[in-house]
Amino acid sequence: MSGHITLTYQQRLESLRSIKLEQTREKQRLKGAMDMDDQGQVLPPMDQAEMIEIISGSGVKVKEFVLKDFRAQTDHPSGGIFGPKSCGVNFKALLDVHPTYIQPLNSMAGVYRVYFISHRDPAWNPEFDCLPITKRLEQYGVIDHGIGGVQHFCPDLTIGLELGWEGLKNKVQHYHKLNPDKSDFYDGLEAILTGVQHWIQRHSDDARRMAEEEEHPQLIENLLTIADICERLVYLPPNSFREACQWLVFFQAVAKMYNGSGEWGQLDELLRPYYEKDMRRGVLTDEEAVFHIACLLLSETAYIQLGGPDAQGNDLTSHVSFLILEAIHQLKIPANIALRVSDDMNPDLFRRGLEILCEDKMGFPKFIGDKPLIEGCLKSGFTVDEARRRIYAGCHWMAVPGREYGLMDMIKLDFAWLFDRALKEMMADNSIAPSVEELWNRFEKLIRGAVVAIALGIDFHMEHMHQVFPELFLDLFCHGPVEKGEDISHGGVDIYKIGVDGASLATVADSFAAIEQRVEKDSRLTWEELMNHIESDWQGKEGEQARRLMKTIPRFGRGGSSADEWAVRISKTFSRIVIEKKTPNGFSMIPGLFSWARVIDYGKRLGATPDGRKAGEPVSHGPNPAPGFNCGKPGTPTQLSTAVASVQPGYGNSAPLQLDLDPSIAEDDEGIEKTGALIRAHFDLGGTMININVMNKKQILEAYEEPSRYPDLIVRVTGFSAYFASLSDEMRKYIVDRLV
Repeated sequence: MSGHITLTYQQRLESLRSIKLEQTREKQRLKGAMDMDDQGQVLPPMDQAEMIEIISGSGVKVKEFVLKDFRAQTDHPSGGIFGPKSCGVNFKALLDVHPTYIQPLNSMAGVYRVYFISHRDPAWNPEFDCLPITKRLEQYGVIDHGIGGVQHFCPDLTIGLELGWEGLKNKVQHYHKLNPDKSDFYDGLEAILTGVQHWIQRHSDDARRMAEEEEHPQLIENLLTIADICERLVYLPPNSFREACQWLVFFQAVAKMYNGSGEWGQLDELLRPYYEKDMRRGVLTDEEAVFHIACLLLSETAYIQLGGPDAQGNDLTSHVSFLILEAIHQLKIPANIALRVSDDMNPDLFRRGLEILCEDKMGFPKFIGDKPLIEGCLKSGFTVDEARRRIYAGCHWMAVPGREYGLMDMIKLDFAWLFDRALKEMMADNSIAPSVEELWNRFEKLIRGAVVAIALGIDFHMEHMHQVFPELFLDLFCHGPVEKGEDISHGGVDIYKIGVDGASLATVADSFAAIEQRVEKDSRLTWEELMNHIESDWQGKEGEQARRLMKTIPRFGRGGSSADEWAVRISKTFSRIVIEKKTPNGFSMIPGLFSWARVIDYGKRLGATPDGRKAGEPVSHGPNPAPGFNCGKPGTPTQLSTAVASVQPGYGNSAPLQLDLDPSIAEDDEGIEKTGALIRAHFDLGGTMININVMNKKQILEAYEEPSRYPDLIVRVTGFSAYFASLSDEMRKYIVDRLV
């Protein structure tokens, strides 16, 4: 290599990380704030794309790019792309013009540039009128109702790894012959697979062209290897560790561009057979494996579980589990990696996860409580095998890979909105004397009404989604859809447990407790005076005095308070109502407590509340106590852990604890041990999941004032991690408020 310096894997990773940061800055500049996962998108060439504004699958308004060369092929009067064949044919057309991406330093090729869903306008088929149901849902403040929701389950990627793209196509053709009446479905699947194969082949062709122009011998070799691997993967399943990683990159890029899906699931177990095979053959080193994994993780912040049980309860931790942790430790970019914590887990994996969490201070890994989740699943009707195989696949949810459809994280019931309505309706009813008990009865009735409306929305979605925007690409990696000729949203799999999350728990628990204490017990305010202050948003000197009076009651999280009792009562009542009945069409619902990043949007639409919160301010997050619950301070980790454990719904859908720890807590071995003990104690109390930030308060405050000073500062926002500088001013303030 005369004249050229041989690059180490670490040098290549450092360069790739710098490129990632520059690409992120460009996304920040063009797209603005991104209050969601930091995703692997690399922007398309600007001469090939234009920017539009869309509503994401999570209900957030975002800016996205569409390709100028793509034109929808549709004969629907609305101009929309609906049904399996139209979606499949049009997605192939998008793949045919979708730019390739090859970075000579990277051992993996391919990322997504644009979303297919961004090209779908209108998103819902107007032939299926959902307005009557959505209007009914709006009466209960339910705007995240799941109708039209996509992905949010977990594919079984062993299907694709074992068959390869051509094998998947052969499988589709085989079952098409057995189900000739399902031609639209199979034609759509085959179109997608053909598009994927063509796209991968273009990567091979482009890599060879780049190799001809490259001067560095090491990079020429890398590009030619990429070309050879891509060419093989067009028709053959992966046969080596690097090929398996490359296959997963292509899978995730296509899944992301189709409908925003983002999960690899049990990544250590997916890669283990290839690692062991290559090690036996003597063609792979751990250093090289870590580099390939890092390049895989660079392509997308997909959701990953490490460790945990197999169907028989045996721990799945392997050497690959440690390699994945080491890869993200070296790479130091946002990631969504979770460790499954059980009594039988490998203690070294747990320890290494804690060390990386405390050393890197990037909000990962997160931790999952194995026993409480399995016990909850059994109460919800899962078998023991299913409960064990249910793995981390998103911000807060789990799924049986390839066998379960759940719309997890899509449906949200905002307790604060229902409480506000109950309070106003009670005060407007001159036939009764207002009381906390009357308020509770009305609130409970509204929860029940909201759940009934949500159930109708679920049935509507399940009846029509396959005709509107079927999962198609993910159908290929599930057990049943291809065999039956049915989309996963319409009977393709065997397990249907639909997640329904409650939000703003602490806002309502504190409001009930404040009214009970200050109005009914202390008689410091009358009902009428309270309503006047709320409606005026606590204006004036008297309003501020009243606000402080309501805000300074012992709040949820303090322990042993009335607010703690109210929080438990709300959670248990909500959970009972959700679980006690199926939807009219027979689908089971599972309660959880999680608000994702919706705390800001839910707060914007809400006036002042009796807990002292002002109009428009964010509501509380998921099952967590409200910021400042401990006499104006954030609260101790033990207080937070105990409080969140006490309100777990207990049916297999998680209610994550959000912890923001000061680095001093875990700066030495003793601190790391204490952090581990806190995690295990939370799960012993019944907690299900923990998101932890180890954050320097001074640094966060400085980054809040001038985000550009800390372009690589990573935080776990809720269930997802992101660059702090990528977040909106409102979301950055929300994170700061958790610390002060």
